[in-house]
Amino acid sequence: MPPRAFKSSQAFVDRHDLWSAEQRRAAAAVEREIKRRKLEVMRFAFCDQHGVLRGKTLVASEAASAMRAGVTMTSTLLAKDTSHRTVFSVFAKGGGMGLDEMEGAGNFVMVPDPATFRVLPWTGNGSNNTGWMLCDIYFLNGKPVPFSTRALYRDALGKLAAYGFDYFAGLEVEFQLFKLADPKLAPEGLTWPAEAPAVLHTTHGFQYLTESRFDQVDPILEVLRKTVQALGLPLRSLEVELGPSQYEFTFAPEKGLASADTMVLFRSAMKQVARRHGYLVSFMCRPRLPNAFASGWHLHQSLLDRKSGKNLFVSNDKAEILSPLGRHYLAGLLTHARAAAAFTTPTVNGYKRYHGINSMAPIQAIWAHDNRGVMIRVLGEPGDSATHLENRAGEPLANPYLYMASQIHAGLDGVAQKRKPGPSADSPYEIKAEPLSKSLAEALTALDDSACFRSSFGDAFIDYHLRIKQAEIARCDAETGGQSGNAAEVTAWEHNEYFDLA
Repeated sequence: MPPRAFKSSQAFVDRHDLWSAEQRRAAAAVEREIKRRKLEVMRFAFCDQHGVLRGKTLVASEAASAMRAGVTMTSTLLAKDTSHRTVFSVFAKGGGMGLDEMEGAGNFVMVPDPATFRVLPWTGNGSNNTGWMLCDIYFLNGKPVPFSTRALYRDALGKLAAYGFDYFAGLEVEFQLFKLADPKLAPEGLTWPAEAPAVLHTTHGFQYLTESRFDQVDPILEVLRKTVQALGLPLRSLEVELGPSQYEFTFAPEKGLASADTMVLFRSAMKQVARRHGYLVSFMCRPRLPNAFASGWHLHQSLLDRKSGKNLFVSNDKAEILSPLGRHYLAGLLTHARAAAAFTTPTVNGYKRYHGINSMAPIQAIWAHDNRGVMIRVLGEPGDSATHLENRAGEPLANPYLYMASQIHAGLDGVAQKRKPGPSADSPYEIKAEPLSKSLAEALTALDDSACFRSSFGDAFIDYHLRIKQAEIARCDAETGGQSGNAAEVTAWEHNEYFDLA
């Protein structure tokens, strides 16, 4: 950001009218909290295309003006793949993306959403001296950046609102927690991408939900739990999973932006706090470690009536588990599952979850009431106000804004087209259905051909997303001899690429 001596006479937020009245009131409250808590620094962050938080830290005396002036960031951050390599020709016309604003590796502006303000409880050696805000991103001319995943999710929520619906989503996230043995910071090892840190396990594994295993790791889990609760995130449970060093946290459902915001803050906080205590949290789906089990991210979702708050998936028919609206929405998720995989499972490694050890993951676009092998489980009973859908296809590294937006767009297409979900896989337990994408390349091909997602997200974003993910696949294939579609083996390339992805 420019020095204060070069500050514009009118703040960026005011010049482009970027805050609602509610956000302006929240910003005033944040200013008071900075002074009351005697904060020393403020972190401003945005969620990039991969679901990674990036940002800048300002001293507290600059925070109030920066909230309104915005904080500048280099536009090349929007052109990077998961190795943080720039994959677009940013010095070409349109920055390689067909946008004048992306030419020349110039700046864009982070504008904080004051409603997301938090004090980070792990900072300042216990003094909690650091504030944090999640930002939306704009070009210097005040136009929204069309590649902003939070903005794309907000657009999907707006589409739902036009129908009179709210999105209600809860999180069930598996991850792995290791003791850090070697961070691999020796100068000769600092390659790009870096070699993954060396770790030791925190549990033996293979003793699912046993209390003794939980108690063995309770000291570090307590630190992580208290951090998540201090941030105000709606934590419900924490569990020791079946695989070595594998765990799961679940969160109560929230409306709208809140559930996706929870996911990005949860992942970032877990990694930061664990590292401060000598541990490493990995959200990589299946690490390249002996006997490692794959981890998933199950997304629980329903639609609410915006006026009454009533769950619109509840069935009033004793013969049906879902309302007609719920069945149409479910059918949309199944119809567009192969293309949606580009958002629910966006890494090369994520597809290794469907093969080998711990293969209890979906391989077909199918639903059931009580069958954990399907893609969508319908949870509830006729008349049950908690009725909802559980999508079991996601991986923990998925960008939450894109994951949830893809669900909304697919579901609403099912509603608009009055699609039918087909038979349940409860009885008979196994039936044939369309197979899910078996690799990231297959998912990208389906996305490229998806009229639903091209009309919903826009051609510009779909082509942008395809370019970034195709570059990821190309690097993998170049370094592994074409192993990006390998169904079973996790390559060293994948481990270095995703194991400690921030």
